[in-house]
Amino acid sequence: MARETVVHRQGEDYAYEDEQGEQRGARLLREVLEVGILTLMLFIVVHLLVQNYRVDGPSMTPTLINQEYILVDKAQYIFQRPQRGDIIVFAFPKDTSQDFVKRIIGLPGDTVRVDANGQVTVDGVAINEPYVNDLTNPYPPNTWVLKSDQYFVLGDNRGDSSDSRDWGPVPRNDIIGKAALVYWPFNDLRLLNDYSTVYAHVHK
Repeated sequence: MARETVVHRQGEDYAYEDEQGEQRGARLLREVLEVGILTLMLFIVVHLLVQNYRVDGPSMTPTLINQEYILVDKAQYIFQRPQRGDIIVFAFPKDTSQDFVKRIIGLPGDTVRVDANGQVTVDGVAINEPYVNDLTNPYPPNTWVLKSDQYFVLGDNRGDSSDSRDWGPVPRNDIIGKAALVYWPFNDLRLLNDYSTVYAHVHK
């Protein structure tokens, strides 16, 4: 007579030895290992997609406050390119052991100018930025023509930010991900606005 193959729900009670001769102790060990491996795999996947950071410094005030914690979407730019207005975390080009957070102002191919009064223009279009703390520009006025893999970034606290005005554009390969939300302190929980409408009149 043909025999059927049966399966059992995890944790279901049956005989001291199942039909494979596996004892309860060995079965329990296997289940613990399975849970451990699945937990580790889930942790690795989540870590590859999302990373948390603590804000250290005033350069993004008032958008990000010193000592706030943010979540960064590391998968965002697998499917699309960084956009003007995005707040990004990236490896500092002059010391890649440090990670910085700034806002993208210029994309590859753009011509970005910051004048002595702090007014930013992108491809000749003056940008009205409601998110900045002030327009103070402690650096000499200058114009940057971005290469095919370069992004121009500025801190929202223009008078107290080391950014592309100082050390130049950020290479695409140095961008880690897009800052998506502030999650701590909990009473400051909020999504981060990219203010995409600010750049609506600049060519796509």
